[in-house]
Amino acid sequence: MWKTKQEVSLLGILAATLLLNAAAACMWPLTTVYMHNQLHQSLTLAGIALLGMSLCMILGNWLGGWLFDHWSPFKSALIGTMCSFIPMVTLIFFHGWPVFGILLLFIGLGDGIVMTVVNSFAANVKSIASRKVFNYLYIGMNLGVVIGTLTVGYLMDHGVVLVFIVASLFYLVLLVILLADFNVQLTKSAHTREQGPVKPAHIKLIWLIAAMVFCLYLSYTLWESVISVHMVNLGISFEKYSLLWTLNGLMIVFGQPLANRIGANFKMSHQIFAGTLVFILSFLLLVFDRTYTMFVVTMVILTLGEMTGFPGMPAWIDSLAGDNDKGKFQGIYNMAISFGRAIGPLYGGLLIEYSSYQMLFWSVTILMLISLGAVMLHNRQIQRRRIKQN
Repeated sequence: MWKTKQEVSLLGILAATLLLNAAAACMWPLTTVYMHNQLHQSLTLAGIALLGMSLCMILGNWLGGWLFDHWSPFKSALIGTMCSFIPMVTLIFFHGWPVFGILLLFIGLGDGIVMTVVNSFAANVKSIASRKVFNYLYIGMNLGVVIGTLTVGYLMDHGVVLVFIVASLFYLVLLVILLADFNVQLTKSAHTREQGPVKPAHIKLIWLIAAMVFCLYLSYTLWESVISVHMVNLGISFEKYSLLWTLNGLMIVFGQPLANRIGANFKMSHQIFAGTLVFILSFLLLVFDRTYTMFVVTMVILTLGEMTGFPGMPAWIDSLAGDNDKGKFQGIYNMAISFGRAIGPLYGGLLIEYSSYQMLFWSVTILMLISLGAVMLHNRQIQRRRIKQN
């Protein structure tokens, strides 16, 4: 029998996040290329498959939050992992069309469940400051993406089956870590199923933050989709575009601990506002970027804003949620991310088709500024009410 603990270790959360994102990062870059070049399906059908996977991930985000709050958090994590692991193993032996597309849906559902459940476990760590826990979780997420992306880039030349085998191994090790470290007995103040859900004091602010997160990730996804085409059209090679993501990953992995130390001297909401504003302004620079050097500078600014503002968002939502609905609101946070990633490429494609890249970058800059302004305004109203009450 596994020993029951009161909370998951920071190392366990970091490892689980890293492995989950490494496995997911093996599939996202592969899907379009594999479907088009080897399964001989259209790019439109590949886009539909990815959209379907994103929608299933959104469903998984919601389901993971509900299961965490109303059922067994530990069993929810195991079921979510198995929901991804079994289809991935199946892909080793059966990876034709339409089996590939159908199994992608189950992988997206499982990833969504595990993502929210791990975030919810992180929110229930009491021995370490929530802000620090989510900062390390963010490092684990980005390190996992770097490992997964590099893995698929190297293994793809040796056959798609090898990619599926390695991704399956990531899920298998994740399952072992969950069994070893996630079978915890959460305290009643953190997870109470006997009582009804306690409404958070600032539910409107939580929804405004979720709306802002949706806008941020809708915009961020443009870097993963249409900006590569934009750079190639400007005469910049795809290899140079890929190097920008290496720069992004290395800056986050090595710069995040320093950013965490500096950020600890500021109020969490102020750090989030400052980082998010820097991130937004980087998209304004895209309107004027024409050379590779300008794109490098823009990516550096974007990454500085990202690693300053993004890691604290789930911790902030956690501080605003009630004790018995942490899973629910971590689910909403992850749904906002998944929904933004699902809509971003479609939004970018439509705006480019009917307008221009410059109009696209202007539009997302304005959209993000409005959402950030709404969050800042409502947060200030809450602070003023607190001062009056005291």
